[in-house]
Amino acid sequence: MLPASSRLLRGCLIALLCLPLPAWPLSTDRNEPINIEADTATLNEASGTSTYRGNVHLRQGTMQLRGENMTVQMRDDRIDKVVLTGNPATYVQRPDNAEEDQHAEAGRIEYYAGENRMILLDNARIWQSGKDQFSSDRIVFNLAENTVSAGGGSSSDRVRITLQPRKSDDTAATPEPAPAAEPATPPGTDPPAGTIP
Repeated sequence: MLPASSRLLRGCLIALLCLPLPAWPLSTDRNEPINIEADTATLNEASGTSTYRGNVHLRQGTMQLRGENMTVQMRDDRIDKVVLTGNPATYVQRPDNAEEDQHAEAGRIEYYAGENRMILLDNARIWQSGKDQFSSDRIVFNLAENTVSAGGGSSSDRVRITLQPRKSDDTAATPEPAPAAEPATPPGTDPPAGTIP
């Protein structure tokens, strides 16, 4: 049995990892056409599988996937599963109501469209510029619920989290310095010509 301090630490970590991410993808991207570029492509209509190799680039709206190899499995004329590998494979997408893109990278990215879930494996990392960052050998996104979980349970699969300090709203603006007063005329001297005493 784990000591009480270890159980508390594990409980805090689990609670932290279940916090929602910043609005994870732009909802209108699903309605955009999918464009795929690669050095080579193999399509098997009977099995519904397509394989892309070399400089793979998939775009749909603001979403971009890049890697070396990608396999796409179709079911009922819809994407069912995408597996992208690279060194690293990368994912970028603009969240709803955000000015900056969300980023992810891993040796392997698996996307399950029916479950609206993404799994990042092998040196996985997610971040948004200037915001919190998660890294682990395994990260699972639940895109529908906007949550993330990380770690695989083994002692070698450490979860690393960087939490950025939040800016305080109560910082008052620094007042402008008052203009310097004009020097007084020394006693017994006449004011300069053209001035009113």
